[in-house]
Amino acid sequence: QQLDDFIDATLARFSRLDGAVNNAGRSAGSLVATSSDEQWREDLELKVLSAVHVARRVLDALEQSRGVILNVLAVGARAPLTGSTPTTASRAAGLAFTKALANEVGPRGIRANAVLIGLIESGQWVRRAQEAGLDLGDFYRSVAESSAIPLGRFGRAEEFADLATFLLSPRSSYVTGVAISIDGGLSPVI
Repeated sequence: QQLDDFIDATLARFSRLDGAVNNAGRSAGSLVATSSDEQWREDLELKVLSAVHVARRVLDALEQSRGVILNVLAVGARAPLTGSTPTTASRAAGLAFTKALANEVGPRGIRANAVLIGLIESGQWVRRAQEAGLDLGDFYRSVAESSAIPLGRFGRAEEFADLATFLLSPRSSYVTGVAISIDGGLSPVI
């Protein structure tokens, strides 16, 4: 009901919807042998089914505006890491959903794309630094170094915002069904 209320309020206020961004963040690191069915269900619900629910609800409005659905995933969708099986699988499913959705709704004038984030400065990392009792700048440098990011640093939120803004804008009107990594070169895949 909250989703319906939010979309209804948006349409009432602006009379149109140009884009929808699905950005459900949480990482459930676990191995197959030690992960529970509940952990898998929660991850799939958060990262896949929530995007499906949003898409179903906004398609008619986006068709009117020739709008965009943008799914924010992680580079693990293409390059799984050991110890993150549930979250990696759910993000890979989100990637497949994005491509299938783009194929399905393209004829209606709607685009669907994904952004695959690497290490981007965020509140989640701020909390981790605080919990470790570390200076935030030192924490970012240490994690970037240990992760061997080719550009040697975390991405900034505004860099993500610039990419998302482009993908949501008419300037990317011929871009659909793609996933663009923003990870400083971290991902080992092309």
